[in-house]
Amino acid sequence: MPYPEMLLTPMRQELTRLGVQELRTADDVDATLGAAEGTALVVVNSVCGCAARNARPAVAMALQHAVKPEKLTTVFAGQDVEATAKARGYFHGYAPSSPAIALMKDGDVAFMLERHQIEGRTADQIADDLTAAFDRFCGVPA
Repeated sequence: MPYPEMLLTPMRQELTRLGVQELRTADDVDATLGAAEGTALVVVNSVCGCAARNARPAVAMALQHAVKPEKLTTVFAGQDVEATAKARGYFHGYAPSSPAIALMKDGDVAFMLERHQIEGRTADQIADDLTAAFDRFCGVPA
């Protein structure tokens, strides 16, 4: 049984307050990720305390970096089921994982952090991985 929306609101707000766009439906995902130009960060958010509790703050830290993706998006695993499945359909070659953080470039996964690469690591370590990927794949600073 899914968690009640009111319990998830703080977890959603950790990302949306940073300007990360929630993709709540499969149509939202296609409208945003279907246009395969540029870079997009896709955070597969999760209630998993062991990994997600560091993933969300890591994203917040990484978004302070001078170089970042053009689009910032999130889906919520276990809640927005169709949107999450549709987003994962864009992650060719990767098994479903939550939390997970994908950096898309021109419609393809350029960089992926899967749950096993997030678990047991600090938010600082995860943010370092993300900012290195931003530098490599997202072009010049804004």
